[in-house]
Amino acid sequence: MLWYITVLKKYAVFSGRARRKEYWMYILYNFIFSIVAGVVDGVLGIDAVHMIYTLAVVVPSIAAGIRRMHDVDKSGWFLLIPLYNLYLAVTEGTRGDNKYGPDPKASVEFTS
Repeated sequence: MLWYITVLKKYAVFSGRARRKEYWMYILYNFIFSIVAGVVDGVLGIDAVHMIYTLAVVVPSIAAGIRRMHDVDKSGWFLLIPLYNLYLAVTEGTRGDNKYGPDPKASVEFTS
């Protein structure tokens, strides 16, 4: 949950790097919350909750994806290339500093 909150705190930060764990934990929690919002919509018989949630997380999702591309030393524009961006998202990040910033693995890790 800390990784999800970390991405939300960096709401519109498109610079820097995001390690695999940060990105994929965000994706996991985003998927779970999206399902919950869909269920709430189904129970209430409206489509507002899921739509509001989706609109609220679209910018942090793009920002996290761009930072993930930066971690593998690629431009954020690679996020627009289908399948290749998935390959890059599962690839280990560049060790050490790269042109997008310091290695996020070198910093203090969250405990799960």
